[in-house]
Amino acid sequence: MVVMAQFLLHGSWWIPLYGVLGACLALPWSLGLIRRSGPRPAAYINLLATVLAVVHGSIVFRTTWSQEPQYLVFHWLRAADLDLSFVLDISSVSTGAMELVTILSLLAQVFALGYLEKDWGMARFFSLMGFFEGAMSGLALSDSLLLSYALLEILTLSTYLLVGFWYAQPMVVTAARDAFLTKRIGDVLLLMGVISLGTLAGSFNFPDLYEWAETAQLPPIVTALLGLALIAGPTGKCAQVPLHLWLDEAMEGPNPASILRNSVVVACGAYVLIKLQPVLVIFPVASTTLTVLGTLTAVGACLVAMAQIDIKRALAHSTSAYLGLVFIAIGSQWTGFALLLLFAHALAKALLFMSVGAVIYTTNTQTLTEMGGLGRRMPATTIAFLVGSIGLEGVLPLGGFWALHLGLNDFWGSAPWLVGVVLLVNCLTALNLTRVFRLVFLGDPQVKTRRAPEVGWPMAVPMVSLTVLTLTGPLVLSSLNLLPAWQDLGWQMTGLLIGSGLLGCLLGSLVVLTRTWSRPVQWTWKFLQDLLAYDFYVDRLYRLTVVAAVGSLSRLTSWLDRQVLDGVVNLMALVSLGGGESLRYTSSGQSQFYLLTILLGVGLLGLGVLWYW
Repeated sequence: MVVMAQFLLHGSWWIPLYGVLGACLALPWSLGLIRRSGPRPAAYINLLATVLAVVHGSIVFRTTWSQEPQYLVFHWLRAADLDLSFVLDISSVSTGAMELVTILSLLAQVFALGYLEKDWGMARFFSLMGFFEGAMSGLALSDSLLLSYALLEILTLSTYLLVGFWYAQPMVVTAARDAFLTKRIGDVLLLMGVISLGTLAGSFNFPDLYEWAETAQLPPIVTALLGLALIAGPTGKCAQVPLHLWLDEAMEGPNPASILRNSVVVACGAYVLIKLQPVLVIFPVASTTLTVLGTLTAVGACLVAMAQIDIKRALAHSTSAYLGLVFIAIGSQWTGFALLLLFAHALAKALLFMSVGAVIYTTNTQTLTEMGGLGRRMPATTIAFLVGSIGLEGVLPLGGFWALHLGLNDFWGSAPWLVGVVLLVNCLTALNLTRVFRLVFLGDPQVKTRRAPEVGWPMAVPMVSLTVLTLTGPLVLSSLNLLPAWQDLGWQMTGLLIGSGLLGCLLGSLVVLTRTWSRPVQWTWKFLQDLLAYDFYVDRLYRLTVVAAVGSLSRLTSWLDRQVLDGVVNLMALVSLGGGESLRYTSSGQSQFYLLTILLGVGLLGLGVLWYW
């Protein structure tokens, strides 16, 4: 057993390749080359590959626990003094993150068997999920900034393809395009930062970057620009202000993809920032920017979520809010809080989106005002939503409580105002989830929910399994000595955290909810409702500023190209044509005349040069 465990440990780099291999083996069904058997064999191939990844990853995690990290180096390009190598970090943290990705991917794929049962593109979906899983698993192990950037690009492409899965719908095409272009803005700036940092440090590997950062001396302007470039990519990946609009539009894609996108995909950018944190210490502008952007996103996204009537969008904005807390933690250099919050949020948000997917599947609607009374008809889905909500709101003893409590501990002495931000986000999240729960599961059944049954076993089994995993997650962390002892809890902070959640639940229970989207009569309330529902009009602001500026510049360059550049080229063509036509009549066929013309031309040219000098 020991020999086998060591063999699998040294083969840890296979784990990200399982998903990619499954996706490649499923290509004949994805491309429509095999139609007779239907798309299900492609799904089974990818499920088998993910099961292998989960088993292999669990063995590696147990082997690496309480041991020193090991590094696997793959030399990609060697030329002169240039050595581009990919380094994999085989440690308990990296393998634990990878195991979380593979487990959630397995549950999401099993859920997709039922959700996409009658969809003609099931094989294509499972192939894309394989690339999704492979990129995230590789990112968890990556110890190279260049490799991490490449894997983030694969995630961007996979997001574009999965959001645009139902490409026959115009809104889906628009959402996929906007998601891709919004991420590209941050990716271009991140690429500039990666190349600049690698050039300055002489290496792209994180250990070498840490060593360089200890003695680096850079001019202030270079420090500011390089730091901002390095955080630009993760800002887009984590849907933070001002690159946050794509996650809301990405909800047009299939729900099984949203399960991963809102739990672990958005966390990948934050994971890269956590790896970069020892380098970001020398960029104070970047750290301050992370804290500011995280605060704006955390509070703003919570407010916007409360005004949404699309159930997936209401939860998607909550994802941006919690990633905002992670940005605050990284900017404040509390990476332990960031990692624990990412773990707790991943489990709770995946469970919430799984229960929401079950609701959408049975009711054929995503509009909250068309739902109601599902609590008695869908008990397993109702329990899953409640457990996910409690795990996210910081209720003792689930994982969200321990993560947020750790954040309060970290901020209590260093930045007390951030304690207020954490409590406010917890309160607003509880208010929003209580509102969604009342509209979906309580009240009288509506037209689309009167005959809604509980989902079948392909969707119920992963949902119940994830419910159990969310409930037992703190026990697993406690057994690994990753949680503080009960006697070490600060009861003052515990009371504040639980009190903020209860206050949010109370407000969410007392607010008046109507099944029709009523409009306030007072102009002030109407303006506030529209301000939150339309995400503070950020998209319109972009259209009036950035989009308008780019459009005007494009029209100007088009006019210059047609009128000025083409005019000059056409003028030169006319001159050449006229000169050729005129010289045609001077051709006498006598060589003496040609020689005289050459001598005169050279003489005039020489006189012109002498006159100039």
